Amino acid sequence: MKGKRDIIVLTGAGQIGMAIARRMAYGNRVFVADWKMENAETIAKTMTEAGFDVVPIKVDISDRTSVLHLIETVQKEGEISMFINSAGVSPSQAPIEQILKVDLYGTALLLDEFGKIIKEGGTAVTISSQSGHRMPALTPEEDKLLAITPTEDLLNLKILRPENIIDTLHAYQMAKRCNVKRVMAEAVKWSKRRARLNSISPGIIITPLALDEINGPRGDFYKNMFAKSPAGRPGIADEVANVAELLLSEKGSFITGTDYLIDGGATASYFYGQL
Repeated sequence: MKGKRDIIVLTGAGQIGMAIARRMAYGNRVFVADWKMENAETIAKTMTEAGFDVVPIKVDISDRTSVLHLIETVQKEGEISMFINSAGVSPSQAPIEQILKVDLYGTALLLDEFGKIIKEGGTAVTISSQSGHRMPALTPEEDKLLAITPTEDLLNLKILRPENIIDTLHAYQMAKRCNVKRVMAEAVKWSKRRARLNSISPGIIITPLALDEINGPRGDFYKNMFAKSPAGRPGIADEVANVAELLLSEKGSFITGTDYLIDGGATASYFYGQL
């Protein structure tokens, strides 16, 4: 019987996750997990037709039992050497409670569980957002609570209670701020397995979801952001994958517990420019 291969797990079957997986997947089996099986099957089909070994699987990242089932299923095939999380919901398409449950709690849950089983020397990235960099600074105490509060207690924090969340955008910003802080704290734990963990905070990246936003009611807001950012345009998924490839490979061996903002300078313009 042949030895089991290294496994890459991608949660969130979208264009950014697929772009990253394609960079790293050669010679490995990839499990593509999404809460909509048809999304996972679509990405799996595209990658399979390009010559990759890909298996679609269903997961609800906001449910610990579902996440554990994903890990158990994948481990039957081999060791998980790489984890890519690009799962999430947008502030235009989900209510406050779902954003916090998926983007905040769900990401924390994934980092918890994958950190326990990631292969020695493994690597991971989670996709956050420029939104986490836009909101006013939290206190050091609040940042620490987001970073180290046990996952099952996160949504009980005062700053995350519904009465303290203004709207869906605020919920999304809090979730993404939590993602970044969580990565910092979890990277310390992951180091016990000599594994590395980082996050990427993209700006507006052209995907089917982004095109819906750009062509929707908030389209003028996004077009103004592009026009007044240093890059003068939105990004593409492969530009995010460029950075992910560095972080997931040996070339990034001294990088862990940090966040990379990839937004064409939009956040810089928001604070110090015309935005």
